[in-house]
Amino acid sequence: MAEPSLHELVNAEVNIEVVWRAFELRPDPVPALDPKGEYLERVWMNSVYPLAEQLGITMKLPPVQPRSRPAHEAAHWARLQGRFDDYNAVIFRAFFERGEDIGDIEVLASLASELEMDSDSLRQALEHREFEKSVLEDEREAQALGLSGVPAFVANRKAALSGVQPAENLKKLIEHVRVSPDQAKER
Repeated sequence: MAEPSLHELVNAEVNIEVVWRAFELRPDPVPALDPKGEYLERVWMNSVYPLAEQLGITMKLPPVQPRSRPAHEAAHWARLQGRFDDYNAVIFRAFFERGEDIGDIEVLASLASELEMDSDSLRQALEHREFEKSVLEDEREAQALGLSGVPAFVANRKAALSGVQPAENLKKLIEHVRVSPDQAKER
């Protein structure tokens, strides 16, 4: 039997809401990594490619390492349009399958057009940095929670897991935060 996805886990559990938050791995002025450098090639060969294959996900080492803040801002915009999940998926495909520069406003606007969303509205929001404050707030929250990488899974701001996790670990995380303090003492 195949490993359940996060989507299936959320649908199977009661009172679970998944909220994606922005997190820049290398915000300006932290230097971007060289996409042809030894570090990224080694990490992708040893970790990313095997995991992607195991999960049945198509991923290629992107030829660019853009600043991701514009993509995070675009995702906040898409959330207000009621299309976050759709837009988030096209951003991931654009970057990890096609190697597009998701730090470029025109690329992000094109992705909105691909979904028949108002690309001019997105372009204007990005040019005026309408969602930059929201992205920075997400990052401050991540810092307050002690998060330093992606993906990270936080349950009720009480417990967290970092890295790609099997659904079973996420179920345990959820169960852990659902347990009352008295029940935890009994265990």
